[in-house]
Amino acid sequence: MVASPAAWEASNVQVSSLRVRGSGGLALHVHRFTDESATPRGVMVLCLHGFLDGGATWDRVAGPLAANGYEVIAPDLRGFGGSERVGVGGYYHFPDYVADVDALVRTLAPSRLVVVGHSMGGTVACLYAGARPQSLERLVVIEGVGPPSMPPDQAKYRMRQWLVDLERQRTPRPLASLDDAVRRLAMNHPNLSRDVLEVRARQLTVTLDEGLAWAHDPLHRTTSPIGFSADVLKGYLSEFRSPVLFVSGGENGFHPEDEAERLAAFEDVRRVELPSAGHMVHWTEPEALAREIASFIG
Repeated sequence: MVASPAAWEASNVQVSSLRVRGSGGLALHVHRFTDESATPRGVMVLCLHGFLDGGATWDRVAGPLAANGYEVIAPDLRGFGGSERVGVGGYYHFPDYVADVDALVRTLAPSRLVVVGHSMGGTVACLYAGARPQSLERLVVIEGVGPPSMPPDQAKYRMRQWLVDLERQRTPRPLASLDDAVRRLAMNHPNLSRDVLEVRARQLTVTLDEGLAWAHDPLHRTTSPIGFSADVLKGYLSEFRSPVLFVSGGENGFHPEDEAERLAAFEDVRRVELPSAGHMVHWTEPEALAREIASFIG
């Protein structure tokens, strides 16, 4: 039985921070969840967040896992949260995130590794698993087998929009207050309680000289010039032959039309649906998600 969020909050789970060098020496801020009073299972669970999210928001999933003996690591991906942003002339591409994960794993060198990824982080996890299948024992993908495939004839339009986006001033969008941040989060997550939204707002904002702002590089909001290919992704999925758990948030989650076809590229995949969770499964159903992950790891 996995400890509930309420239980782990009153338990001996410790949350600490690490600074780990990612690809090219970029500093990554890593959240670490452990419980020295729990019987160690010898497994590290690496959690990768989605777009405009951060490692800290895995807390209500990571806590119950840590209370049951798993070491949980949740980095802020480059350009998010407390991790460094790319320098002048740099950009954010999926291979950059994959290289950071590879550097993180090589630095921490766990004896046994399970990678968990949500949304964009799920796609990163899939690419990493396909590129380094020997580095992890199991893979958990939460609503994260990539966006819809983009037809080749749309590439020129993406490139044009990217160039327009780059011309704009890329300064952080100011927030009037923490209440303003909560209000904006509530617009996208109307079913979450204000208490949860307030915690998320604190985790996903930063105070700058200009005032409160979202804790991500505004460059992330530009249109990526590189289109997404489901066929390329399926090539990576087929390389990972160890067990995979795919968690769906139900009909209100995000599902590309060919999701089933993509999942079929895995050799060994188990599917679980949390029907009322929606896309942000780790925010809305953390206890159930932690239970499914722990059961899957075994």
